[in-house]
Amino acid sequence: MKAFRIQKLKILHPKFARRNFFLSTAVNFCELEPPEPEKYHVWRSFNRISLQSLHQIIQKCAIERTIHQGKVCHAQIIKMGWISENVTSNILINAYAKCGWLADARKLFDEMCYRTLVSWNTIIGAYTQNGYAEEALILLKEMHRHGMSQFSEFTISGVLCACAAKLALIECKQLHAFATKVSLETNIYVGTSLVDVYGKCSLIEDAARVFECMTDRNDVTWTSMVVGFVKNELYEEAFVLFRRAQRAGLEYNQFTVSSVLSACAALAALIEGNQVHAVAWKHNFADNIYIASTLIDLYAKCGMIEDGYAIFSSTDEKNIVLWNAMVSGFARHGRSLEAMILFEKMQLTGLFPNQVTYISVLSACCHMGLVEEGRKYFDMITAEHNMSRNVFHYSIMVDILGRSGLVQEAKNLIDEMPFEATPSMWGSLLAACKVHKNVELAEVAAKHLFEMEPDNAGNHVLLSNAYASRRRWEDVALARKRLKDSKVKKERGKSWIEVQGQVHVFIAGERLHPRIAEVYTRLDGFVEEMKEQGYKGANEHELHDVDENRKQELLKHHSEKLAFIFGLMSLPSGVPIRIMKNLRICGDCHSFMKMASGISERQIIVRDNNRFHHFRNGVCSCGDFW
Repeated sequence: MKAFRIQKLKILHPKFARRNFFLSTAVNFCELEPPEPEKYHVWRSFNRISLQSLHQIIQKCAIERTIHQGKVCHAQIIKMGWISENVTSNILINAYAKCGWLADARKLFDEMCYRTLVSWNTIIGAYTQNGYAEEALILLKEMHRHGMSQFSEFTISGVLCACAAKLALIECKQLHAFATKVSLETNIYVGTSLVDVYGKCSLIEDAARVFECMTDRNDVTWTSMVVGFVKNELYEEAFVLFRRAQRAGLEYNQFTVSSVLSACAALAALIEGNQVHAVAWKHNFADNIYIASTLIDLYAKCGMIEDGYAIFSSTDEKNIVLWNAMVSGFARHGRSLEAMILFEKMQLTGLFPNQVTYISVLSACCHMGLVEEGRKYFDMITAEHNMSRNVFHYSIMVDILGRSGLVQEAKNLIDEMPFEATPSMWGSLLAACKVHKNVELAEVAAKHLFEMEPDNAGNHVLLSNAYASRRRWEDVALARKRLKDSKVKKERGKSWIEVQGQVHVFIAGERLHPRIAEVYTRLDGFVEEMKEQGYKGANEHELHDVDENRKQELLKHHSEKLAFIFGLMSLPSGVPIRIMKNLRICGDCHSFMKMASGISERQIIVRDNNRFHHFRNGVCSCGDFW
């Protein structure tokens, strides 16, 4: 019976009988009796259904991403001889593309008798929707060769978006030139796509140039530019643009708000972050899981981990991103116990940790010197969750071992890794060797770093300090000479503090701040008061070959001390003093802040380039391990 039905179809439709791809569908629904009761209605109504009705069914299939009924309709279209209709073919191409049947969509397109602009746009859109940027670009070129001079802005913007996803910069520049040639560069859809692609490809100046040339912008355009600034670490520019968008009457969306919150987090701009948080509440975005995770990150980076935890606790539906943000926040603040407890609670809810979760929990162990716990989590990655360890897991484990004095074990781990060591790993080892006075391994780590990061002056300084820790002053002089000869500049330490919405920056040795003279005078007086209560200064952290008095002078005016004194002068009594620093806090400043917190009866929160330190009543949250 089946053979009979196939033969009958060939006789009725000889021009379509060769299409094996559609043949099986046509046979199933043209048999004498319906094979299943639920298909009876479709089978029964085939002979009286209109082409318009079939179009509506296929379009519904495209919306619902259910191709089964669409294939039934396709079979009926073949049976009735309607497949040569361009509109019908375009609707079918769109449906197959939306449902992921791209090969079928392309087959339909290739078999069309003649191709219209809509047909070309539809098939190109099919490729872009499914992420096939190269194929979409080839079709666009072929369309141009076929003499199709009218190009839809949706076609070009679609191909641009696909190229952006693949970071295909050369192709995007070609499309930009083409868009300019056909006068579509300033079109809102094309322009927005160009802003997006240049931002993703780190050509932020090109993105800004396109943005400023656009005469019409929508919320997606503004969001793409803000996201581009954030991705390229131009956080202040992102916030300024957001303010400009507000004045222009921007219709807020969750992506814009989330990006601006990320910029505030990176700048540790608490006041601005609070303002954007208020915007999120006003527009009912605060419950969005991604905005909630960004808010947790914001408050964690601003030293307000309790506020971050309050947001975490109040969010009903938690995904892995939210859990990771909270575990990372606890780790950054040295709250290792809370981080590990949260790690276990997450699994009790049915969520399994991913590689990012392990990075956070290993960081928590690193900040508190928990070697055995670190080893346990490092082994769990492969043993319990069957994941491969990535370069970050190894890097943190090297740091855990090195900070705890196990520098040889850290070096052995580097040697046993399945991939090449990164500068971060060698840097961790070099820093550990300086602290634990292992000059031999320090020289090995430094040799690798000099080859991998020839422009990083910090590596020369670390090696010099490692020599100084063993009082090898000749080697210190030689290391500093190599640094001078290399003509690379050491990054200068700077600290900043926010007071009444204004950021005040301090750099040791600079006197640009309008109240710097008063700050120096108050600092000298405060140090004298501390000395009366037993403060001596940790001179061992000044590694220059000078006398003790000179060492004290060099250490006394470090930037974080200047920022602290300014905060003491400017902030109301009882308000915590929050200081941000671009480098790791030194041992002397750490001792200073501990004692200063007791004398001033202030909580002092210092964020350096590695973690947070909470000083209160003469004690630091890090337990003097950082």
